[in-house]
Amino acid sequence: MATGKQNAGHTGKALQRVRGLAWLLDNSIPIPGTRMRIGLDAVIGLIPGLGDAAGAVLSSYILLEAGKLGAPRSTLLRMGANVLVESVVGIVPLVGDLFDAGWKANQRNLALLERSLESPALARRRDLGFVTATVIVVGAIGIGLAVGTVWLLRWLFSLA
Repeated sequence: MATGKQNAGHTGKALQRVRGLAWLLDNSIPIPGTRMRIGLDAVIGLIPGLGDAAGAVLSSYILLEAGKLGAPRSTLLRMGANVLVESVVGIVPLVGDLFDAGWKANQRNLALLERSLESPALARRRDLGFVTATVIVVGAIGIGLAVGTVWLLRWLFSLA
């Protein structure tokens, strides 16, 4: 059986790996003449097709580690949403690459993970609120699209 000290050591090593990967993917490359930094994720995202998929796979490792560390499901959903947003917007040539460089999903996810480990109850409440709001907004958009589609189809068929 692992002691608390051994478990803390495992958590510390896992967090170290996550921090290193998040830094590599989001902040490891300084932009000369500026104070801005980008990461490997933004660079590999320039490769059409494969770049964004590779970035999503690398970013998913952080989610995997977060799950192993016991992050609440609501936090994992929120982290997954960050990766999804970065991956979907990243598909758009040039604009997606610029967005990817600024969004920094891995740094966002690292912060969410650290917050959930420091104060699980508070993180769960905040993340649950975010997930609930997201579901409501997406649901409202879906209902709006469905109603709009029905209205449009009825209008088109009334013209015939």
